[in-house]
Amino acid sequence: MTPLAPIALLLLTVQAESPAAARATELRALFAEAVRLQQAHNLDAAAEAYGRFLKDQPRNVEALSNLGAVLTAQGRYEDAIARYREALGLDPARTAVRLNLALALEKAGRPADAATELERVVAEAPQNRNAVVLLAECRARLGEPARAVALLTPLHERDPADRAVTYLLGYSLLEDKQVERSKVLLDRVLRDGESAETHLLMGAMKLSAGDYPAARDDLRRAAGMNPGLPMVHFLLGRALMNVGDGPDAAEEFRRELAARPNDYDANLFLGVLLKQDNALEDAMARFEKAASLRPGDPAALYQVGALRLQRGEADGAREVLERVVAAAPDFLEAHVSLALVYYRLKRRADGDRHRQIVQELERRRQAEQPGARAGGEAYRGEPRLPAPARKDPRQP
Repeated sequence: MTPLAPIALLLLTVQAESPAAARATELRALFAEAVRLQQAHNLDAAAEAYGRFLKDQPRNVEALSNLGAVLTAQGRYEDAIARYREALGLDPARTAVRLNLALALEKAGRPADAATELERVVAEAPQNRNAVVLLAECRARLGEPARAVALLTPLHERDPADRAVTYLLGYSLLEDKQVERSKVLLDRVLRDGESAETHLLMGAMKLSAGDYPAARDDLRRAAGMNPGLPMVHFLLGRALMNVGDGPDAAEEFRRELAARPNDYDANLFLGVLLKQDNALEDAMARFEKAASLRPGDPAALYQVGALRLQRGEADGAREVLERVVAAAPDFLEAHVSLALVYYRLKRRADGDRHRQIVQELERRRQAEQPGARAGGEAYRGEPRLPAPARKDPRQP
């Protein structure tokens, strides 16, 4: 056989490599097209392009992360979370990807999971202002305002003109019952002129003090100036609820949920109003949504159990209410409802036991609040409406 000349060998090598080289070129072009579509906000086409690319290159961290960003922008948070987790599984050191994962978790109504990721981000990048602010917001939403204050105070001291930080810090101070510090902060903000954030903080402060009509007026001003301000519609709903304007309060909670459908508090309070209007199916949907957002939360579970009891589902109510009193043994109203459930199920000894617990808890309340009338009537399921802070599980 005649040996092949060097040029012939080279041609054969090029021809043998050309399909792989062509495929690599095609994939580069596909990735570039996906990026272009993403930057043009053509999200459906971008998601489809990244999906096609990942079928061939499933371990490409950049494509997984970019697809996560597209899915987040589409509101497909759980899908985005899955893609970000895949990317971090391949490269755990990607702090920017972890921050995006935390943002998707927060938007999905999972602030506890978001906070877990953000703690790692802040530990790795303590100067990342956005990560610190998002972590503080998660802590505030989880009922941990003191931790939010600790995170935000250094940021505020570093840049007092940062309105987002000032607003969140002021609100967290109110939730942490640090009213005087919040007033000092508000005075500084007022010197900069009128703003939606100023009226929101003033409204939140008046809501905390129990001046509900004045709180309503300030919060309406805030909502009028900036309807997209976080928490403004929820707080306005709270104020309206306290002045007895249920229909307008329900509308404000719906507005909050239009922007933040996974907001725990807005779902819970809207459910209460729907229950009062005897819209029981819609109310149950809101309570179950709230319970899914904070699994095991006594306030949401109580509402589910109480509504099951109201609908005559005694055994289903028992199962939920037993979980509530196990998680929150001092939850008086849950014991009241559970005693009633046991009586309906002909379990008199269990009913009597919880009735005794109710009497003991009421004695404790009376001792803590001398002169207050003991509440002998059964709790109807409406949440109590104190200041925005909510450390007591009885208070949704």
